[in-house]
Amino acid sequence: MMKKYNVAILGATGAVGQEFLKLIEEREFPFANLKLLASARSAGKTIDFMGQTYVVEEAKPESFENVEIALFAGGAASKALAPEAVKRGAVVIDNSSAFRMDPNVPLVVPEVNPQAIHDHQGIIANPNCSTIIMAMALKPIYDRVKIKRIIVSTYQAVSGAGKEAIDELNEQVQATIDNRPIVANILPSASLPKHYQIAFNLLPQIDVFLENGYTKEEMKMVHETHKILGDSTIGIAATTVRVPVFRSHSESINIELEGPLSVEDAKQLLAAFPGVIVEDNPDEMIYPMPLYTSDRNEVFVGRIRKDSSVPHGLNMWVVGDQIRKGAALNALQIAEYMIEQNLI
Repeated sequence: MMKKYNVAILGATGAVGQEFLKLIEEREFPFANLKLLASARSAGKTIDFMGQTYVVEEAKPESFENVEIALFAGGAASKALAPEAVKRGAVVIDNSSAFRMDPNVPLVVPEVNPQAIHDHQGIIANPNCSTIIMAMALKPIYDRVKIKRIIVSTYQAVSGAGKEAIDELNEQVQATIDNRPIVANILPSASLPKHYQIAFNLLPQIDVFLENGYTKEEMKMVHETHKILGDSTIGIAATTVRVPVFRSHSESINIELEGPLSVEDAKQLLAAFPGVIVEDNPDEMIYPMPLYTSDRNEVFVGRIRKDSSVPHGLNMWVVGDQIRKGAALNALQIAEYMIEQNLI
């Protein structure tokens, strides 16, 4: 009989925490006991899950006693609580950016670099959602022909900024219909001094700007891709944009390769890669779109075509549900891999 594990979800009331619950049920994840944890503000709320009512507890170091797998949905609490959970014997799979670039913490997309999981010291980091979606499309190509340079522009859904951003887009659309004044309090980020309308608009800022003129989100895509692929020689430039879409991130990716690779070969490599679906038939107007990839586990790739401005170049359009593969699903797949490999 399959062993069952004591699982805790930190951030259980947020968008990623709720997705964890959906996926645990969908994938029949083998849990024995489940603890739902959140900030003091959400403590005491109840969540009905698989025929049982759970009371959300305030997350404290002692919350992780007897927990074997701790799924952290991301947020400021990770830095303080992940080491406390590890101290008490849990393996932490963390969705925040707190540990991603720590050399002692594996940064993992299970289809891309599962071997890194074996080196963990208690904490495994989930990459940024945009990085995960891009890495899934790059890996099969990278394994065939080395990648020299990547130019990526993202079209990121508001759900990447949390439940409040989803609510704000809803409210702004309704206010426009009702001819009421538009209120903006959340985007580009609630912590910034200025906020802009996202309904019927695009915001070319995700996270704060750094000294080099790029945003933190853009540089995450650079550094994390280098770490996941284990290759810091790839030149990467990113532009990340928030768009008025509820769910699923889209990315326009241009890659320059070290050698030749035909469009047909690229399609075959991508179609054969686990977790990737090629949707690419321009004659029939078939290509990935965020509306149709929401609530799907796979990363979708289309518009694969030659970039004739360089000797060996390809363009592609990549779309994935960033709450699923870009967050909760990726973390759960790490836990599933660890169970399969007897690493817990």
